[in-house]
Amino acid sequence: MGAPTLDGATLLNEVVAFHKRFNAFPTQAAYIAVALWDAHAHLLDCFDSTPRLAFLSPEPGSGKSRALEIVETLVPAPMVAVNASAAALFRAVSSGPTRPTILFDEIDTIFGPKAGDNEELRGWLNAGHRRSGVTYRCVGDGANQTVQPFPSYCGVAVAGLGSLPDTILTRSVIVRMRRRAPNERVEPFRQRLHTKQGNALRDRLAAWAASVRDQVAGTWPEMPEGVTDRPADVWEPLIAVADAAGGDWPERARAACLELVEASKGSDKGSLGIRLLTDLRHVFNGADRLPTVVILDGLTAMDDAPWADMNGKPLDPRGLAKWLREYVTADNTPIAARNIKTANGVMKGYYASDLHDAWLRYCPPPPEISATSATKPPEPPLTSGNAVADIPDFLRYPAATDPLPAADPAASW
Repeated sequence: MGAPTLDGATLLNEVVAFHKRFNAFPTQAAYIAVALWDAHAHLLDCFDSTPRLAFLSPEPGSGKSRALEIVETLVPAPMVAVNASAAALFRAVSSGPTRPTILFDEIDTIFGPKAGDNEELRGWLNAGHRRSGVTYRCVGDGANQTVQPFPSYCGVAVAGLGSLPDTILTRSVIVRMRRRAPNERVEPFRQRLHTKQGNALRDRLAAWAASVRDQVAGTWPEMPEGVTDRPADVWEPLIAVADAAGGDWPERARAACLELVEASKGSDKGSLGIRLLTDLRHVFNGADRLPTVVILDGLTAMDDAPWADMNGKPLDPRGLAKWLREYVTADNTPIAARNIKTANGVMKGYYASDLHDAWLRYCPPPPEISATSATKPPEPPLTSGNAVADIPDFLRYPAATDPLPAADPAASW
């Protein structure tokens, strides 16, 4: 074999083509992201952080394990882990002559609904996201024990059913795998044959990485507009690799970044609280206060929302209160139900003024008013004195000038 090519753009194109032979990813953006992740694994010491790569699917047979198999052929020092303990992993990363790239299949057996929280492993994965990340352990016997830091920084790719803890999801490039459609074809992966082909690409990636290491180290790539905070931490190493590769890869990487970051906002289970706030804003629809019973009726009536089936039961007042007290008002106090005086007495409910700050900070901007709705006068907000057809008389509020009963701070719903 001749000298390895140092044309980064062409090499990354070959990595994408290799994945396409065996993996049916859901979008072109996913191929771009995975190829950049493969390459970044050869340059970890150039970055302050390394994103986790997560292949997730709702059903078995969606190609997650095969995706890890192909990644395994392309990254440095791959270490395949299934049901590995946190202790085994941090010792493998901190004690060996070469930092491994951890490939964790069947991650749902560790973090799935029947597996418990596994806080030690979660902590290790979170710590290893940063180059400065370490795991502390006591070393020695009896009274002679000392606290020793074990470096945890390494590349990690995982595959599993369902989702992951939010702290891991937000540190990940997420590829939502799905079963292949009848018209989607991939080659069967023959380990004895195709591993050698992948390893040849891996060696060329390593040579290219060595040639651009000084260029990549310490660079701060320009991120796409709107990609900040944790998504920027996730994507900065991948964008830096694309900029070093040149060609059309800087543009392709930024387009993939925007697409996958936007997709993660709508699909992460960790954003369920934000979904609740956003749906509440829709239910309020300009009202200044609503009884809890009206709020729950509105939420559970949404066809595409999860509120009618929360672990087999609809969202109830206690569940709503539990979700909302995780957020605070503009005065930095937990959002809580308050007394609302109606024509039929006092009921518990929520005030829009208590929710406004959370809406502003966490929710996407409200959808623009359509041209059709702009041609007709808007519906009056549900405030005191309004006659609203679908709200029963006993829930209508007295005049706004009527004094409201004092809120009961001890009541949760």
